[in-house]
Amino acid sequence: MKLQRFDIHVLSKFSTCLADQHLHFSPLMGKIADIVNRKLETIQDLRSLSVLMVSISSLISQRFQKQLVKKTELLFDSIDSSQVNIARRIVQFLRNTKYCYYPLLERCNKTFLSHANHLDLESISKILSLYHFLQFHSFEFVLMAKKRLTEMIPLIDHPASFVKLFIALGPTAGPEEKKQLESSILLMSEELTSQQALAVMGAMEEMESRNSRLIKKIASILHKHLDDYKPIELLKITQALIVLHYRSKEFFVKLREVLLSHLKISVKSSEVSLLVYAISMLPSSHLDEVVISRIEAVLPQCDLNDLNSFATSVLRWIQYDYMYLESTTGKQLKLLQKLDHYGHQRLQKCNNLNLLWEELKSLKGDWFVESLLEETIATLQCLMDDINYVNVAGISSFIARMNYLNTLILDRIASVVLQQIEKIHPFAVLAIILPFSILNYDPPQRDEFFGTCIQHLNSYLTVLDPLMLVFLGFSFATLQYFPEDLLKTIFNIKFLDRLDSQLELLCSSLNMRVQFRLMELNRAVCLECPEYQIPWFHDRFCQQHYNKDIGSVNGVQQHIYKMLAEVLGGINCVKASVLTPYYHTVDFECILDKRKKPLPYGNHNITLGKLPASHWESNTPIVRSRLPPGAERIALEFLDLRAFCRNIPHLKGKSAMKKRHLEILGYRVIQIPHFEWNSMALSTKDARMDYLRERIFGEGKS
Repeated sequence: MKLQRFDIHVLSKFSTCLADQHLHFSPLMGKIADIVNRKLETIQDLRSLSVLMVSISSLISQRFQKQLVKKTELLFDSIDSSQVNIARRIVQFLRNTKYCYYPLLERCNKTFLSHANHLDLESISKILSLYHFLQFHSFEFVLMAKKRLTEMIPLIDHPASFVKLFIALGPTAGPEEKKQLESSILLMSEELTSQQALAVMGAMEEMESRNSRLIKKIASILHKHLDDYKPIELLKITQALIVLHYRSKEFFVKLREVLLSHLKISVKSSEVSLLVYAISMLPSSHLDEVVISRIEAVLPQCDLNDLNSFATSVLRWIQYDYMYLESTTGKQLKLLQKLDHYGHQRLQKCNNLNLLWEELKSLKGDWFVESLLEETIATLQCLMDDINYVNVAGISSFIARMNYLNTLILDRIASVVLQQIEKIHPFAVLAIILPFSILNYDPPQRDEFFGTCIQHLNSYLTVLDPLMLVFLGFSFATLQYFPEDLLKTIFNIKFLDRLDSQLELLCSSLNMRVQFRLMELNRAVCLECPEYQIPWFHDRFCQQHYNKDIGSVNGVQQHIYKMLAEVLGGINCVKASVLTPYYHTVDFECILDKRKKPLPYGNHNITLGKLPASHWESNTPIVRSRLPPGAERIALEFLDLRAFCRNIPHLKGKSAMKKRHLEILGYRVIQIPHFEWNSMALSTKDARMDYLRERIFGEGKS
C-alpha cells in the first residue's frame, strides 16, 4: 500500500481505523507519523491534522510534539465556529503526550465556552476528564458544565449515559443535585456493568458520599466482579471503599485474596507496588512472607515512586503491628533499610533533571522526607543548571511542598524567571513564587524578580481563576508585596461574587482553605497597607471559626503558662490564647508598666479581640482600651517545628508575617523557638525561668 499517495484527509481516516484496532504502535502507524512529519509545513487542514495528532501521539518525539503544537497554533484561527471537536482532539493530543501547554489549552477553552451549545454530555464529560488529567483549571468551563449537566438530570434514563452524567456532575453538584443523582443511579444500579460500577464508586469517593444504601449496592456489584478487575482498578476500589467507610468482612477477605493472587504473578515493579499498597490499606492487614518476597524481587527495577509506595505500605504495617500487637518484626525494619539503600542508589545514578522530576512530582510521605529528601535536594542542586522555563514551576512547587530552604536552587529559579519570563505562562507564576513566600526567602534580585512576576500577571488578572488570584495575593502579601492592580481586582464586589460561585464547586476542605486565605490577605492589606483603604469585612467569618478554638493550649504551652505566672508574679498577670484585633491568636500576653513591672489584668479594663461591627463601606479601626502611660503590651509566641524550614532554623513566611502584624498592633513580640526551649541549655526549670526573665525584662533581642 502506498500511503504517500493518500491526501491528508484520507490519511487521517486511515489512522483512525488503525487506532480503532488498537494498532497505535504498529509499523503502519509509524509510517503515517513519518509522512505527517515530512509534510507538516504544507498541511493546512486542522481538522485532519488534529485526527492524525491523536492517532500518532504514542510514537512522536518531544521535538516533533512541539512542531505539531506550533503548527496547530498557526492553523487554530481557521476553525469553523461549530468545530468544537477539533479543539477537543487538540486537548486529547495534549493529554496523550502529557503536555500541559497553556496557550493552546486557553484557546481551546475559549472555543468550548463560546460554542457551549454544541457540547453534548459526551463532549462535556470528555473535556472535564482531559482537564482533570492535565490539571488545567477553568472556572468558567466548570460553571457552564455544571449548569448544562444539571439540566440533563431529568432527561437521561439510559444507564450508560447516566453514569457519564453522574461522574461529570457529581463532584461539583450541590446538595439537591447530589440527592437526585444518587437516587437515580440507585434505581439503575441493577443494570450497571462492572466498569460502570467502578466509575460510579470513584465519583462517589470524590463527592464524599454518605449514602450508605448506594455504597452497599455499588459495593455488591464490585464484589461480584472482583476477579475481573485489573490491579490498578483494585487499588481504586480499595481506596474508595476505605474513604467511604464501607465495612464488610466478607468483601475485604475476598479483595485480599484477589490482590494476593495478582501479586504472586506480577513482575512489573509499578504493578507490584500498587498491589502491595492496596493490601496494606485493608482492615486488619499484616505483612506476610509472600508480600516481602515479591517486594524484594522487584527492588532493583524500582523508581522513586515505587520505593516510596513500598515504604508507605511497610510503615503502615509497622504502625498497625505496634498499635494492636505491640511489636515490630526485624523483617519489617530490614525491608525499610533495603528501600533506603535502593533509594539512595537511584539518586546517586541520576544525571537528568527532567527524568528526576518525573519521579519527584507526586512524591510525598514520611519515608521520603526522612530518608531521601536531603540527598534529593543535593541531586537537584547538582542538576540545577538544567532548570529552565519548562520545568521551573514544577521544581518550585516541589521545593515549597518539602519546606526545604536551599538558597542556591531558589537563586537559580529566580535567575531563570528573570531571563525567560516571556516563555513562562502567567498560570505558572503562583507555583514559582510559592517557595519564596512559604520559606520567607528573598533572592539577591528581590525587587526585580517579584516585580517581573507581578508585571507578567497584570494582563491576565481578568483571565485567572478567582481561587488562583486569592492564593497569589496572599503569597505576595507574605513577601511584603502588595500589587495594587492585583488587590483592586480581588477586593471588588464582582470578583467576590465570582469567588463565591467558585467556592460552591470546591470540596469542603479546599473551600475553607480559600476562605481563610482571603481573610488573611484582607487582614494583611488592612494592617500593612492602610493607604489602599480596603475595608476589613471578615469579622463575622472570624467569629464563627475562631471562637471554637480559643482557650485550648497544648502540654508545652501549659508548662510555659505556669512558668510565666511565676516569673510575672501571679496567674492574673498573664493571659493565654488571646484573640487580638483582626483575629490573630497570641499564645501568651502580658503587660509591663514603664518601670517594667507586670500589671495584673484585674486592675484595669483591657479587652482584646473585640472589634465593632464592620461593613463593606468603611474601614474598621482598631479599638482597644488604652494602656497606662509608658506601659507595653507583650506577646509571647511558642514556635514549634511548623514555624521553621525543615532543614535550618529559618522562620517561615506566615510566622514572620504574624510577627509584623502583632508589632503593628502595638505588641513587643517575643518568639520562643522550640529548639531553644528544648535545648540542653534549658533542660532545668531554673534555666527556663531565667530564659523567660531575660526575654521579658532584659535588654536582649525579642
